[in-house]
Amino acid sequence: MPMNEFELIDFLTAGLSTNSALVKGPGDDCAVLDLGLPDRWVLFKTDAVVEGIHFRPDAEPERIGHKAMARCLSDIAAMSGVAVSAVVTLALPANFDPERIRRIYAGMDRLAARHGVAISGGETTSNPERLLISVAVMGTVEKARCIFRSGAKVGDAIFVSGELGGSLVSRHLDFEPRVKEGRWVTEHFAINSMMDVSDGLAGDLRHILTASGVGAELMSSSIPISRAARLRSRGESSAKSPLLAALTDGEDFELVFTVASKDAVRVLDGWKQSFPETRLTCVGRITDKPGLRLHDGQKIIEFKGAGFTHFS
Repeated sequence: MPMNEFELIDFLTAGLSTNSALVKGPGDDCAVLDLGLPDRWVLFKTDAVVEGIHFRPDAEPERIGHKAMARCLSDIAAMSGVAVSAVVTLALPANFDPERIRRIYAGMDRLAARHGVAISGGETTSNPERLLISVAVMGTVEKARCIFRSGAKVGDAIFVSGELGGSLVSRHLDFEPRVKEGRWVTEHFAINSMMDVSDGLAGDLRHILTASGVGAELMSSSIPISRAARLRSRGESSAKSPLLAALTDGEDFELVFTVASKDAVRVLDGWKQSFPETRLTCVGRITDKPGLRLHDGQKIIEFKGAGFTHFS
């Protein structure tokens, strides 16, 4: 029977072998490993971009490389980690252009260098019809600062960095992974849960809610909608509403995290001082009632929409 991306993951990973080094396996932004370091764990993450799905064939090669590396770094950021090393697998069609591939590597390396990451190896293979790039990144995080999806608590404030929606129109090839921001929030506050927004706020927040056994209520008027999402809704009669785009479009690669409500004002004030060019918004709260609800100022409705999923 057909399965979407997350149903397939659950189907394939149920009952997999494990060992004493595995702290956290499938179900979070990175695998977390205890390799005997006295104060920290190792983070391991892999991600792939495919021509025609994650980027257009005519996209600028350096921007393709940037996105391929940035996706993994965004997951490292979501667990408050620091990336150290990357390996790259290239699957190339028979008629590939070597100069195009060199420029893709240049884009990957430029971003990697900014974050102190060494591209330390990889693999090349053939792939009919289209280009595929898979990047695997290894990093570390202090044990006390590793943030999982499963720690959200009733009463927590829910925060989102940046703006949401319309990314495929503008910034999905150029986003900056929030590594510094992920490190900052865990240095200064007791963050209870966090992940990156790659498949839409509604879909990704549900992962936190499911893992934590809680629900959420979002204020519709507080969702940080991007200019691109607003403009698209005006220019295309078939486009989603700006609010729906912000909740479900995906490819935003912002951070969503929860923190005790008593710290909410201090989080906002500290963020403004540390990251004045990046917006941070409190969009709602964690509740004890399961599910995701929207409050429009007058009524509360159950939100059934989901973010992007492959195979659906």
